[in-house]
Amino acid sequence: MSNNDVMLQLEERNVSKDAVPEMEIGDTVDVHVRITEGDKSRIQVFTGTVIGVKGGGLRKSFTVRRIVDGEGVERTFPFHSPNVVKVETKRHGVVRRSKLYFLRDRVGKATRLKERIVLKKKADDAPKKKRRKRGKKAKEERLARAAAEGGAKPKKRKKGNKKAEAKA
Repeated sequence: MSNNDVMLQLEERNVSKDAVPEMEIGDTVDVHVRITEGDKSRIQVFTGTVIGVKGGGLRKSFTVRRIVDGEGVERTFPFHSPNVVKVETKRHGVVRRSKLYFLRDRVGKATRLKERIVLKKKADDAPKKKRRKRGKKAKEERLARAAAEGGAKPKKRKKGNKKAEAKA
């Protein structure tokens, strides 16, 4: 058994898909990092654009870039690190590359990416839109309801050209 096989077995056992934050390259994210200074620890937020993801399994990591005082700062965070408390996606960027290293050469507004609008999935609990029933059975139900209410038959709709009816 080689070292590579041992690593793969460890990764399969320890990687949980729930712990991996949902983000993509080009997204602007807030990375909440636990920083320990002496015997005290605090959480610091690092905000920036995800410019790359590399590795796989337990070794998977992502690089976040931001500009502080006109100087570019990049930090690489492991996905499965206990020091990364959480990752919040603030906005999604439109990108056509897997690595955004070209942003290193850009300054100011040129570093911005177009925003990609992401539609959230509808909840199954949401009330469904009522639709009018069609067919023989529905027609019989309508006639029965109309007879019970007032005895008058509902008017039949004429099939024809709506524009011609509007002119008349």
